[in-house]
Amino acid sequence: MTRKVKAAVAGASGYAGMTAVNLLARHPGVELSQLTSRAFAGKPWSEVFPLLDLKGEFSPEPASDGLDVIFSCLPHNVGAAKVGAWLEAGLRVIDMSADFRLHDPAEYPRWYGQPHPAPALLERAVFGLPELHEEEVKTARLVAVPGCYSTAGILALAPAVSAGLVGSDVVVDAKSGVSGAGRSPGLGVHFSEVNETLGAYAIEGHRHLPEIVQELDGLGVTFVPHLVPMTRGILATCYFDLKGSLDELKDAYREFYAGQPFTRVVERTPTTKLATHSNLCLVNVAAQGKKAVVTSALDNLIKGAAGQGVECFNIAFGFERSTALVGPMQWP
Repeated sequence: MTRKVKAAVAGASGYAGMTAVNLLARHPGVELSQLTSRAFAGKPWSEVFPLLDLKGEFSPEPASDGLDVIFSCLPHNVGAAKVGAWLEAGLRVIDMSADFRLHDPAEYPRWYGQPHPAPALLERAVFGLPELHEEEVKTARLVAVPGCYSTAGILALAPAVSAGLVGSDVVVDAKSGVSGAGRSPGLGVHFSEVNETLGAYAIEGHRHLPEIVQELDGLGVTFVPHLVPMTRGILATCYFDLKGSLDELKDAYREFYAGQPFTRVVERTPTTKLATHSNLCLVNVAAQGKKAVVTSALDNLIKGAAGQGVECFNIAFGFERSTALVGPMQWP
């Protein structure tokens, strides 16, 4: 593109929004025109981003005039009511919430406790996982960036599902850093509650489970998340009965991710520290007898949220897919 894309970030003071701003601020093809935050409305951008050379003042809501794209980093059921007007104004929307990830509107009340706020827009949304939907993202007006757990689980299982090598008894055991819960304070993420302890939660079913099932062709999955006393990172360990040999499974993963800039098949089990502060998803393929064991590691705020949103933005606007995504991100 010959001119810079004018972008706004709605919800720029949350962790996903802050990460998006930091990435977009170093994007050579982007002009950050608006940052919104109800908590910081009327205050200078420097109050949240003291190390970035950004001049402006937070507004409570984005104005569509003069924009090309909005990164919506608002909570679920908050941004959905605004997306229709943004699309009608000719903007593209990169949505970080859960509002447009599920194709079936009937699934939304089951997992989010209320009717879908904008069901008519679901058919226009593309699930923003480039490893699976790059061609669709190129022309999408509305991109629904996947959840962090679902990104880790889908990328760990998709090659095996595609190759027909998954038998029964599929389990995804995943651990996440505390930043995955967002920046708003609460008892569940209080330092004294999470430090020096580890626990499972959402045993009855986590909200990211239907995304995994949807993107893996209805595969039956048992998914259990855990909260780990670290700031960022996700490790997903996936087990399933293996059809075929381990060599066939490894070949399927190498072929599926050949040429992918951010998802890499590695020879040893990845740790979260290898992937944090990057847009990488690291995948290892192994087995215990006839039970496949596939692990994936990623940063929940980058590949699991804002980085993947910028990756989709690059695809949609014709930039190199890795633009602004090479180099570490330090906050939080």
